[in-house]
Amino acid sequence: MLLRLAGPLQSWGERSVFGSRDTLSIPTRSALTGMFAAAEGRRRSEPLDDYTPLGFTVRIDRPGRLLEDFHTVGGGLPASRTVPTSEGKRRSPDSATVISRRHYLTDAVFVVAVTGPDALLSRLAEALETPVWAPSLGRRACVPDEPLILRTRVDDPVTELTQHVPLSLARPPAPGRTTTPVDFIWDTPPHNQTADTQRYETTDVPLSFAPDDRRFGSRPLWRTTEHLPASLYTPRPSSPALITYALSDPANQEPA
Repeated sequence: MLLRLAGPLQSWGERSVFGSRDTLSIPTRSALTGMFAAAEGRRRSEPLDDYTPLGFTVRIDRPGRLLEDFHTVGGGLPASRTVPTSEGKRRSPDSATVISRRHYLTDAVFVVAVTGPDALLSRLAEALETPVWAPSLGRRACVPDEPLILRTRVDDPVTELTQHVPLSLARPPAPGRTTTPVDFIWDTPPHNQTADTQRYETTDVPLSFAPDDRRFGSRPLWRTTEHLPASLYTPRPSSPALITYALSDPANQEPA
């Protein structure tokens, strides 16, 4: 399955707490799992084991820009309406204002190949088409652009990402160039590893979303730069080419 994650704001937190809510530079496994679970209407306390077989390959069309939102809650309110404490009481007037810094990516675009068992992917595609809770890009306020789903069934996702899916670049390739460099993130070792391949780890594997038992594990990632056909570039706004691509999904075609 191919997803296009784009919108005015995205936020892919890894170590967020209330006072400081970070974002990674790419979509996290925990946020994508949360998107699927929300679309299926799962409660936070339900197990996540059946999502374990999913794999993710991320193509970074536009990395976006980092935005920091200086956010305050509770200031200027009477004592009876200030932010509650963990004990259920109310904050005193001199500590009523709660400050947090929330980080977002603006104008970012990612195309994600989601791999896994056919039955699981079909179930998730159906849930995203008719979600119980609307998909979001890391936080509920981060609404995705359309089309979110580009393809529901892809036999060779790497070839689709490198040869067929239109590129939503921030600027056109240099004149006369037949290829353009695009960064990829892999959660399995890429076949074309070079000396420039970067390996690192993230702590974004969700083990439990339960409010009183949130737990995450780590996973390795690999970053490469692939040289894609410059002809894939589509000028902004890019939705017409992408919608055409999405509508040409063979899984949506009537049998002959």
